[in-house]
Amino acid sequence: MKVSGVFVHHVPRIAHYEREARPVKAVVCTKYNSLAHLKVVEVPKPVPKDNEVLIRVYATPVTTGDWRIQSLTVPKGLKFLVQVIYGFARPRRPILGTQLAGTIEATGKNVKMFKAGDDVIAESALGLGGHAQYKCLAESAPIVQKPKSLSFEEASVLSFGGVTALGFLKYKATVRPGDKMLVHGASGSVGIAAVQLGTHFCARVTGVCSSSNLDFVRSYGAVNAIDYQAEDFTKNGEKYDLIVDTVGVLTMKKCRHSLTKNGRLLLISPGLFEQLTAPFLNLFTSAKIVTGVVSASPQLMQELCDLVRDEKFKAVIDRQFPLENIADAYEYVGQRHKRGNVVVKL
Repeated sequence: MKVSGVFVHHVPRIAHYEREARPVKAVVCTKYNSLAHLKVVEVPKPVPKDNEVLIRVYATPVTTGDWRIQSLTVPKGLKFLVQVIYGFARPRRPILGTQLAGTIEATGKNVKMFKAGDDVIAESALGLGGHAQYKCLAESAPIVQKPKSLSFEEASVLSFGGVTALGFLKYKATVRPGDKMLVHGASGSVGIAAVQLGTHFCARVTGVCSSSNLDFVRSYGAVNAIDYQAEDFTKNGEKYDLIVDTVGVLTMKKCRHSLTKNGRLLLISPGLFEQLTAPFLNLFTSAKIVTGVVSASPQLMQELCDLVRDEKFKAVIDRQFPLENIADAYEYVGQRHKRGNVVVKL
């Protein structure tokens, strides 16, 4: 296959397609940490199995998670595990992307919950493949109907930040009405979702971000905002019932004087050491470290969509890029200064 004068030999392995199927566009990554190896190519259009739906993708976000896979910039101690899952020399599944929004074009004969013409939000998780015009997913995958009030671009960004924040705040850290809650990294996709959801759960939210994002964070419900470059929240004498770290830089040692007696430190992006030692440290302190993994599920996604329909949660988009400029989208996300989410339009 020839792309811009260069032959691409590692054609994406997309299962279950017809040999004569017309080609469609997809983005392949043939080398880690190289935007030059992030290319738009033509691949065979996938065909759904009996239990799958075929989604025509109209929008897919470039999330921090996608950037971490592409660049191999992962929390400390996790690089080897990520390469075991995704490949060592290059991504084993070269079409990246874990979230998408689009319309179901066809269904397998055993599919009962969806039909052609349904507008949906979906997550492909470890299977990747979201950065393509078409994606096949099992009916049982995290797929829900798109809220009618949202564009495809808005809908595509709900899953990553929103579902992550909802799963952690409601089901792991258990934010309660009246809690004094601090979100570190409040302007990113997970952070701004946490600000909104904390406010929805009647917590008093403080956001930590750069000076340029203080008003932005307040506009989504934070009662206070701290410029991390001008003030160290761990030294201002304030105590919080819940501290949420979306960036991966906080520890119990740094935060113990900023937590109430039974406070919780929620680590959304911890390194391997923090994950392994958290259960041990929790044995000796009344304040607890909360970490783990929140996986997208149809139930969590539907709960978030219900909040959108009730105007209790908003999709936040910073920038949009055409598919041909997806390398620029990855570069922008990699700068770690985005407000909310970055979307690629197909």
